[in-house]
Amino acid sequence: MPRVALFVPCYVDQLYPRVGLATARVLERLGCQVVFPEEQTCCGQPMSNAGFAGDAAPLARRFLQVFEGYEHVVCPSGSCASMVRNHYHPLVGDDRRYPAVRAATHELCEFITDVLKVPALKGRFPRKVGLHQSCHGLRELRLGSGSERVVAPFSKVAALLSGLEGLELVALTRPDECCGFGGTFAVVEEAVSCLMGRDRIADHLKAGAEVVTGTDVSCLMHMEGLARRTGQRLEFRHVAEILAEALP
Repeated sequence: MPRVALFVPCYVDQLYPRVGLATARVLERLGCQVVFPEEQTCCGQPMSNAGFAGDAAPLARRFLQVFEGYEHVVCPSGSCASMVRNHYHPLVGDDRRYPAVRAATHELCEFITDVLKVPALKGRFPRKVGLHQSCHGLRELRLGSGSERVVAPFSKVAALLSGLEGLELVALTRPDECCGFGGTFAVVEEAVSCLMGRDRIADHLKAGAEVVTGTDVSCLMHMEGLARRTGQRLEFRHVAEILAEALP
């Protein structure tokens, strides 16, 4: 039985705790022993992205301290998992703990596909679903091929969802375009961010989506807020929530 340390991002902990609980349920149903290190804090991504490396570094070192020794660290967020995997070295330098923690850290769907080697999930979710592919997960963790790359098309998240009975993944016009959230970008470039988000919502609606899902609750939160303010009838649910409901 794989022992998994659950890494819960700030947005999930403070605003969407149900996503963390859903992640734990999915992992347990797949045969994992899930533990939650209560000493964990922010991974430092907001500070690092805003250019405050000095403020991010103590949080990065704290992360290494908390998760050192775990064979698997799983996170329901592509951006936070990517922060650890791709952006910690300038913050922690040659800290001896980093290589092992880096190798152990995975986004949820990536972990199911690449580590647990689950070819397909048996479950039922009879809804039309639009998949939002968040930028960090897509382009830094390679959860999907990305339209700008000359490679055979693939999506680890879509592959897991497609195996669920009754679930129909709708075809988007621009399947991997940014929603405009981008952390502090949504604050400093509010108008542009909102226009990008509305474009993504329109694409999902045109495709006939009833539910929009993705691997990052921050992107879903951004689009859900925009949709709610304009009265759009769309549900926004993290992929862990769909899997937790669908799996027996």
